[in-house]
Amino acid sequence: METSLPILSLSAAALAGAAAAFPKIQARIALSRAKHRSLTGHSKMSKMVARMVPHYEFDIDDFFRSDGAPKDIAMQRQDGFFRLAGLYGDRYPKGRALTAEVTERISDLQFTETYRVPFQYSRLVREHLGTSAFVEASSGVTVTDVDGNVFYDLTGSYGVNIFGNDFYKECIAEGERRAHALGPVLGPYHPVIADNVKRLCELSGLDEVSFHMSGTEAVMQAVRLARYHTKRKRLVRFAGAYHGWWGDVQPGVGNPVSPHETFTLADMSEKTLHVLRTRNDIACVLVNPLQALHPNSNAPGDSALVDSSRSSKYDRAAYTEWLKKLREVCTERGIVLIFDEVFVGFRLAAGGAQEYFGVKADMATYGKSLAGGLPVGVVCGRKDLMRRFRDDRPADICFARGTFNSHPYVMTAMDEFLSRLGSPNFRSIYNGLDETWNGRARGLNERLKAAGLPVRVGNISSIWTVYYTEPSRYNWMLQYYLRAEGLALSWVGTGRLIFTLNYTDADFAEVSDRFVAAAEKMKRDGWWWHKPGLTNKNIKRQILKEMVAVRFGR
Repeated sequence: METSLPILSLSAAALAGAAAAFPKIQARIALSRAKHRSLTGHSKMSKMVARMVPHYEFDIDDFFRSDGAPKDIAMQRQDGFFRLAGLYGDRYPKGRALTAEVTERISDLQFTETYRVPFQYSRLVREHLGTSAFVEASSGVTVTDVDGNVFYDLTGSYGVNIFGNDFYKECIAEGERRAHALGPVLGPYHPVIADNVKRLCELSGLDEVSFHMSGTEAVMQAVRLARYHTKRKRLVRFAGAYHGWWGDVQPGVGNPVSPHETFTLADMSEKTLHVLRTRNDIACVLVNPLQALHPNSNAPGDSALVDSSRSSKYDRAAYTEWLKKLREVCTERGIVLIFDEVFVGFRLAAGGAQEYFGVKADMATYGKSLAGGLPVGVVCGRKDLMRRFRDDRPADICFARGTFNSHPYVMTAMDEFLSRLGSPNFRSIYNGLDETWNGRARGLNERLKAAGLPVRVGNISSIWTVYYTEPSRYNWMLQYYLRAEGLALSWVGTGRLIFTLNYTDADFAEVSDRFVAAAEKMKRDGWWWHKPGLTNKNIKRQILKEMVAVRFGR
């Protein structure tokens, strides 16, 4: 008996420990199940995989037949490639020379010039299809580069340009006139800020406002305030969503230090809702409504276009239902629901994504277009969440400041923007907006299908992406044919096309003609040839074999 008592005591202690640990184990399993199964949901794994990918590049022979194309198809592609190169050289001499000169000193350009296409093809593309980074004029829906070439603008200035360049020129010019008497005096407010705050609260349906210098800063402050008031530390974001480049919302590739308080979970998932219902440490959930266009996928860019698996799955009704469920759970659990509307705010509806999807957030962040074309970030939120101090604990504060917050020129340009937005005549631009842009996308897709072209477009209103219907390693070439037809794209190529709302039917018809012409020329040059039975899975296996061979020196 003397020996059995200690054993029984140890057994009881072990059982008690296991019982105490069991809920934690259950929570951990539930969290793992709620993460998206792809690398977009597993930041640590994505960084590990990124470190393992070796660099290699195709020489001029393998460049044109990396998919096993026969010699005649490879020569067809090569002829098309160098025909384009000759056109680029003739058409953009000043712009290309200026871009090459400044790239040596601008790190941003070094990055974008390198990552326009998959890295295996990048060197030859940079050498022969170098693009111009410079434009010097805009008018209507077009921009003009330094060589005098006029392009239809499909860049949307990264989302800033909703209503057209002329609209923003007017906002900036009038804003400058009104701010001129005060000038760049920082600290005190320009009187116009009172009107801005009132209208922002009305548009957002929220109580208070804080101003910042960028959309990234606005999201940082919204998350900080949510943590401060909930006394919880965890942040939930959804796989693939972009919320700026700061550390806590970029936990995977691109951030040298992985945050430990961020959960990246699957969008539109019941398992995610289960995690939110059962954990007590989640301060806030960040939603970027643009993800409705491609749930659980990273923002599409042609540098990752290694096959044809890019897709567009926008379903407004389904995404609305998801947001409503998310709203219910966040309310039930005291989790702050933050809509990051830096990109989509004022593009989908005058009241932003909250109005468009009919779901009320606790906080909303804005940027991009709001300052009439100038830089800004704004947080709108419930009164209880916006307070940065505690009355009963004077040393307990939530600090946030910025030298250029509420800059007079930004505030007057913002007032110009909001005044125009508030005009009933101007508001009519939103009438039938989805029907217009859905019809345009549908019409273009019908033309592409009728022409036997393996290209389609998907859209959420005026924000579009291009996807491909047949397996290919060369879809990224389409961006160069589109540019040759006079369509201006951002550095992500066909990943995102952003139209301004002042595109007329005639303007769009011209863009549609040029898009189809570009795709026809690309098909003519053999880029969409593929072996019978080729699949996206086959392509990925081939790329893996190439990497293994390089890695192990075979």
